[in-house]
Amino acid sequence: MPNVAQLASRLTTRGWIVAGGVTVASIVVLYMLLHAVSQPSYSTLVTGLEPAQTGKMTSALDQKGISYQLENNGTALAVQSNETAQARIALASSGLLENTQQPGFSLMDKSNLGESSFQQQVTYQRALQGQLAQTIDQIQGISGAQVELVLPNAQSEIFAESQTPPSAAVLLSGASSPEPGAVRGIAHLVASSVPGLKLSAVTITGGSGELLWPNHEGGGAEGGEGTSKQAAEARYDEQMASSLGAMLAQTVGAGKAQVQVYANLNVNQTTQEQLTYGKNGVPLQQSKHVETLKGTGGGATAAGTAAIPSYAQGASGNSNYKNETTQTTNGVDKTVTHSTIAPGEVTNQHISVLLDKSVPAASLPAIKEAVSNAAGVEAKRGDTISISQMAFTKIPTAGGGSTSSMISYAKDALLGIAAIIFLFFTTRFLRKREGSEIDHEPVWLEQLEMPVRLAELEREAGTPAGVGAEGSGNGRGPRQQVEELAATSPDKIAQQVRSWMKEE
Repeated sequence: MPNVAQLASRLTTRGWIVAGGVTVASIVVLYMLLHAVSQPSYSTLVTGLEPAQTGKMTSALDQKGISYQLENNGTALAVQSNETAQARIALASSGLLENTQQPGFSLMDKSNLGESSFQQQVTYQRALQGQLAQTIDQIQGISGAQVELVLPNAQSEIFAESQTPPSAAVLLSGASSPEPGAVRGIAHLVASSVPGLKLSAVTITGGSGELLWPNHEGGGAEGGEGTSKQAAEARYDEQMASSLGAMLAQTVGAGKAQVQVYANLNVNQTTQEQLTYGKNGVPLQQSKHVETLKGTGGGATAAGTAAIPSYAQGASGNSNYKNETTQTTNGVDKTVTHSTIAPGEVTNQHISVLLDKSVPAASLPAIKEAVSNAAGVEAKRGDTISISQMAFTKIPTAGGGSTSSMISYAKDALLGIAAIIFLFFTTRFLRKREGSEIDHEPVWLEQLEMPVRLAELEREAGTPAGVGAEGSGNGRGPRQQVEELAATSPDKIAQQVRSWMKEE
């Protein structure tokens, strides 16, 4: 293969154009790749700005040398992600960041005489909205928040049945959505801060307009018992299957057991009251009445003795009367128990265990008993468990790394192969162009450049002058042609002489 200098010297004008085009295209592609990699990422700092306020903020950032860009037709300001903290400090030191936040309970510091109850209600609502927004701003990953509340009218509290329940809407600023756990925490924070606000009445929206809460798992949604029941059952099935799979992996070996669990859960929260009566009564009230009468009689009947019963009179006429009455009111023993049953009780569950053929069949009863005890299988409530065997597919495991690393290596290899193919075809195209566009040299010059043996040259020495190769009919002899060639191209003559010297 000729070197680069020889290839460049033999290129035609068209070849130079093609080579220049390929070089320019390569430089453009490389520049675009470097530009895409080095392009900074921006995150929204503040939203809802007025044009005058935007100008002041951009001036403050320019003084600090912080890069920024305007969004939403100039109503939002975004800075580079690695300069968010410096931008906040710069705007706060200039007193510009406070005006962009909703005012909190500082609105309640000033009260006006003659303010109506409606104005007081609006001021309280604005203060509560701003305080919630400032609290949400402190959460990591949240660049800004705006809270809107709908509170019932305080004058209509006496009509509780017709009162509109409170609701809340939260708008989170930023290009990226926060984590689901953070969204759930924000929803609970807002619901716990507003009296009478239910979790299902809270709506959270991301900066790009997507609905973050209520989410797809049914969190906070009215009538979402079915969805939350499915989510709870899915979590239970996954946890139980993972626990049983880990236990079997330690006993039968890794990759030799597969466990599937399907459970029905009762996710309804109920309250139970129980009344129990005791066997023995407890005296609550007791009264006792005693009446006695004693007397001595003669021959005649004493006055008043006629009323004494005959069984109370003695033979000699003496009397002894006594009457005792006791009245007792007993209470009944009873016990009243109030208990709240938490949701999550297992109604029934079905477990399927699939084992590899390599597991001994004699160990299946012991495995079934161990799985039943670990999962808490109860036949009375309808639980079932099944164990079967079949040959598992052998999946080779790569020891060099994970699947993602293998895909990365494959991409790099494909890129390298593509680059080699591109260079190969480019070089081939240039060589074809160079071979097709270069002017053809005379045949006698090509023969002269080719190594000629000395014996053949001596045999041709007797050729008459003026008769020779192609192009010799112009009146010049071979000697003159060689001398002209030596004068114009001495390197070719030197190459021919070197070939003759090698032959000797």
